[in-house]
Amino acid sequence: MKIKHILFTALLVIISLANSQAQHTLTQTWATDASLPIPESVFYSAQDKLLYVALIDGKPGEKDGTGGIAKVGLDGKVIAKDWVTGLNAPKGMGVMGTKLFVADLTEVVEIDIKTGKVLQKYPVEGSKFLNDLTIDSKGSIYVSDSDTKKVHLIKDGKVSTYFEDLVRPNGVLAVGSDLLIADAGMLKKVSATKEVKILAEGMDKSTDGIEQVVPGEYIVSCWAGVVYYVKSDGTAEKLLDTSVDKINSADIGYDSVKKIVYIPTFAKNSVVAYQLK
Repeated sequence: MKIKHILFTALLVIISLANSQAQHTLTQTWATDASLPIPESVFYSAQDKLLYVALIDGKPGEKDGTGGIAKVGLDGKVIAKDWVTGLNAPKGMGVMGTKLFVADLTEVVEIDIKTGKVLQKYPVEGSKFLNDLTIDSKGSIYVSDSDTKKVHLIKDGKVSTYFEDLVRPNGVLAVGSDLLIADAGMLKKVSATKEVKILAEGMDKSTDGIEQVVPGEYIVSCWAGVVYYVKSDGTAEKLLDTSVDKINSADIGYDSVKKIVYIPTFAKNSVVAYQLK
């Protein structure tokens, strides 16, 4: 019996090691045509069964009024390139009910999903480069400002500074009561009591989007063209590197049911879908 127990224990250890070393992959399934002017962010909407794509269509840090939001089908076909127009440099997005919220340089824009009309704008005082946006289960909106190194909070229509003392925050993701922040090559977790824990580090400094695959495991994109799979033990496995071809991988979207990652290519003017395995 003792020998069987030892063998069983050894088998569990081997299985555990095999799982921890298992490699994940991304396989391209489709790409849109190159008609989307500077796509910076993709938001996968399960309720609407489509993708919202933030188009800068100009310079990332200028108030030029040329930015907008496009709708793209889950088959890669562009449904409406000019669904929303007149924005500046739109980036991260989030949905709450029938409203789409967009980080637009120095303000957060609220859009009615049914009509595509801008309903309200929330100026963030002192902001310079609002980047990513996430909404928690209680309706609190978090938006990062990469230039001022802060994360702001919009709650009940009021804007405040939620967290600062960061390096160059970009991607944000609300997970329960925690806030994940992609910060210059690191993935940080900020608790409700503002305690900070580094979940992973050593990634490319241009960390951009964050998506949760399963609790404790995440996909992190980097603007330079690198995508990582962050495991629960803190290791960052490189899934994709298109930097040699000068193809960016900005703020990603993710279908957690079908395990499809949607990557905006920025200067290549397209969105590419990848199957995660």
